[in-house]
Amino acid sequence: MNKIYGRRTVLEALNAGVDIEVIYIAYNQHGNTIHKIFTSAKERGIKVTQISQQRINELVDSENAQGVVAIKSAAKFFELHELIEHSKKSTYPLLLLLDSIQDPHNLGAILRTAECAGVDGVVVTINRSSPITETVEKISAGALSHLKICKVNNLVRVIEQLKKNNFWIFGSSLVNSKDYTSIDYKMPVALVVGNEEKGIRKLVVESCDFLVKIPMLGKIDSLNVSVAAGVLLFGILRQRNA
Repeated sequence: MNKIYGRRTVLEALNAGVDIEVIYIAYNQHGNTIHKIFTSAKERGIKVTQISQQRINELVDSENAQGVVAIKSAAKFFELHELIEHSKKSTYPLLLLLDSIQDPHNLGAILRTAECAGVDGVVVTINRSSPITETVEKISAGALSHLKICKVNNLVRVIEQLKKNNFWIFGSSLVNSKDYTSIDYKMPVALVVGNEEKGIRKLVVESCDFLVKIPMLGKIDSLNVSVAAGVLLFGILRQRNA
């Protein structure tokens, strides 16, 4: 079962180290156990979202939910240093950094593309991001079983650590950017793609070594983020194999 519900049950799962992707708590829930759930989730970097009681009821058909539902992770997660060490086995390491991807269908599609493109690992942000749920797992078409994924709170710190390990950071952006086909990617690369509406956050943009864009010929100036990620990843792959 991918859902855990009930105040004490969720708290016990947290204390036992169960891999939890997100916890939903109904508005106006208070008390010592609720406080402990918030505290423990924060310590473990688990996303907590407050929603209506009606939504809680939709998530789990039980009177025992007590206003709290936890969704177990559909993937195994790794530490950043594990992704870095794994990537060093590649001639040209390639990591994908996802900054606040909110749509689970986009996230699943991106993960599927990343696996097909031979990405060494994926870093996803916790806040303002889609949790890795059964929907993401389904859309990824099995990619979750093969990818190394790391969840983080602060993407800027991740970038700092990657630079210390000789990675060059490429951000997807429409502003002050170069045609992605004009870059030599034969180096350790970390590609950053951003939120569906806002793109990469300002501090993350400022941390990138290069900003790249996909040339547009039509009247619309941008692609869906999952499509853009695919174009960029396979562009990197093609250029490296040229």
